Amino acid sequence: MKIYVASSWRNEQQQEVVKVLRNAGHEVYDFKNPSDGVAGFSWSEIDPNWEQWTNEEYLKALSHPNAQHGFNRDYDAMIDADACVLVMPCGRSAHSEAGWMQGQDKPVVVLIEKKAEPELMYKLFDAVVDNLPDVLKALDSIKIEYFA
Repeated sequence: MKIYVASSWRNEQQQEVVKVLRNAGHEVYDFKNPSDGVAGFSWSEIDPNWEQWTNEEYLKALSHPNAQHGFNRDYDAMIDADACVLVMPCGRSAHSEAGWMQGQDKPVVVLIEKKAEPELMYKLFDAVVDNLPDVLKALDSIKIEYFA
């Protein structure tokens, strides 16, 4: 199965999730290390002081060629993926990605290993689990249900 892992750059667990999924035989998109050999997109490519941007500067940066390339690479991977694993904790982008995937009728599994604030709307997703073995089990059941 082709899996899109949605998470945060700050989430140290993201790389372990990618590794475990690949070891289980899945083809996994890693936004930190995309397959084309180029490091994943960072706003600092456009401006090292991006955290001080005004809204106007941010809106202008969305049109920057580096931002467009980074978006296209991630979006193409989302289109190509069969399923999504949302690795908590994460932020707005990862939640947008997972929501888009669900909206495209692509299964989404949410992994919450660390204590997190309860979120009712995660009921939209196919599974919410608290450990990596259960991610694999959920993906196996999804594969049977969605792809059999």
